[in-house]
Amino acid sequence: MVSGHPGPASVELSATMIQAMIDHARAEYPNEMCGVIVGDRVASEGGRALRWVPTRNLAASPLRYEIHPDDLLRLTIEADEADEEFWAIAHSHTHSPARPSLTDIGLALYPDALYILVSLADPEPAISASRIVDGEVYPVEVVVVSAT
Repeated sequence: MVSGHPGPASVELSATMIQAMIDHARAEYPNEMCGVIVGDRVASEGGRALRWVPTRNLAASPLRYEIHPDDLLRLTIEADEADEEFWAIAHSHTHSPARPSLTDIGLALYPDALYILVSLADPEPAISASRIVDGEVYPVEVVVVSAT
């Protein structure tokens, strides 16, 4: 069990990247969207988000997501060849807040990555980030920055 917050306490995401995730969530509605943010290092080591890559939701469900295995394999190979990492795994909640559900916690297979949620439950989308380590959820503040 991890004692204390495993870090990072906050991360920077560009407004453009956040908007791209929201756009993908709206395009996939009523199903949950999913995708990966690729970074220069894992978030747990202070990595920086480089790019958002939308993926297909194999579950095609408004209640759960599963990154399509073909997309996951392609992204894993691309990241490995570029010496990059999965910085965050993102998905949407169509009718509930931007908080990890028990299902999300159980499926958190990348403990060094962030888990980002985009909620479409309210007219104004909400976003949150967390580290999920050993079944524990640690909130991470998202600081929105302009693209560089």
